[in-house]
Amino acid sequence: MRHLFAYIIKHYFFFLFLFLEIIAFSFIVQNNYQRATFLNSSGRVTGTVFNTFNNIAEYFTLKKSNIILVDENARLSESQIEAFRTTDTMVYFQHDSLFKYISAKVISITINKQKNYLMLNKGKLHGIEKDMGVITSNGIVGTVIDVSDNFSRVMSILHENNKINARIKKNDHIGNVEWDGKYYGQGLLTDIPTHVNLYKGDTIITSGNSFIFPEGILVGTVDENIVDKGDKFNKAKINFSVDYNSLYYVYVIVNLMKEEQLNLETQNDTDEQ
Repeated sequence: MRHLFAYIIKHYFFFLFLFLEIIAFSFIVQNNYQRATFLNSSGRVTGTVFNTFNNIAEYFTLKKSNIILVDENARLSESQIEAFRTTDTMVYFQHDSLFKYISAKVISITINKQKNYLMLNKGKLHGIEKDMGVITSNGIVGTVIDVSDNFSRVMSILHENNKINARIKKNDHIGNVEWDGKYYGQGLLTDIPTHVNLYKGDTIITSGNSFIFPEGILVGTVDENIVDKGDKFNKAKINFSVDYNSLYYVYVIVNLMKEEQLNLETQNDTDEQ
């Protein structure tokens, strides 16, 4: 006890300061306005701290959340009436159409060449094969041309040799969409009958006249109708619906009845010979 008193006396300035601080603090808290100010200030500090930690946590879970979201979108596409439902035994139950969708991530892409390609992070082991269509939620992207076990190479719509059969949504007239090798945001709708009137903003979609793309996938909108007198067909400049400079996740389209369709078409060709 004697040592304790000796210690307090030796450091009495410190303990006196601490005692006076406690008294001052109690007066501040007892005052309503100052107490509210104190509590609000401490609440803001606490809120800022929690918000910071929450943002950090969201950042580290963002990649996983994006992958989950893309996979869920693919499942939703399959569950619509236009597609087939699948079970965990890979048995498909037919509704009214022929397609299912596999989500994939774009790991490389070009847009500034005459022949542009994409590389996807999924391949044969994930069910992807050559000649499958590739789209995003905003529209058409291209066609798979090469596949390894874990990767796929896609010929972009921004390729001088790629031509997509399309339809003018408002009147169902058929044409072809191709890239003129200039700006990645625009292409050409060609082979339009001269009697068909096109206007700025008209919607262009896939025709469905192939085994690769379902009907009704958005391609773009008309920017300018081009009429050359003397030509048998007109053409139009269109704005692509997809920003090919910011592709990240895509969907690969699987035609579940493609083999049967091809066999039937081959049989018809044989019969006509």
